[in-house]
Amino acid sequence: MTGIVHFETFLLAGILLNLTPGNDTIFILIKSIGQGKKAGIVSTLGIATGGIGHTMLAAFGLSVIIAKSILLFNIIKYLGAAYLLYMGYQMLTNKTPLVTDGIIESKSANYRKIYRDGFLTNILNPKVALFFIAFLPQFIDPTFRNTVIPFLLLGATFITTGTIWCIILALFASGIFGKLKSNRMVSALINKLCGITLVGLGIKIALTDRK
Repeated sequence: MTGIVHFETFLLAGILLNLTPGNDTIFILIKSIGQGKKAGIVSTLGIATGGIGHTMLAAFGLSVIIAKSILLFNIIKYLGAAYLLYMGYQMLTNKTPLVTDGIIESKSANYRKIYRDGFLTNILNPKVALFFIAFLPQFIDPTFRNTVIPFLLLGATFITTGTIWCIILALFASGIFGKLKSNRMVSALINKLCGITLVGLGIKIALTDRK
């Protein structure tokens, strides 16, 4: 009735894929470690919104255009890479100490910017678009007339399980590193490592191809 086949297999595969560390996971860890659990959760919501965008693009066929157009693929790829490099540069040059408790966290963290960063990091990653158009159709009945509905349902399921896992990850990471950040030297080191990691992600995306 919904046009979905082998949903149980899809659910298991989706959970396993969400558990596999990737660019989004690293980004959430960086925000959680650097700016606290609220920042980690907000970045997760931003990434989830990007996932919704990719689901919509896949459902209405626009991701196919990205897959077939080398120019469009490269434009999106380099925009995403440039944005990650920019965020990494900001962290490397930022001399403000990382937050150390909930009170400072709520006052210093710009959650709107964190949400935007999460969204742009995901939506500007062409590999995610290619993943959605390669993975989701395997669980859609080809004889079903309206493929938009199963695309949206499968995408929503994948995003929901991924969001739950990433929130758990954000809470865990912020809890583990929260005590370490009370040391200014350790705090500065974590900030630099996070910045270097973002730069590395930017370079990784810039060097990626469509294969």
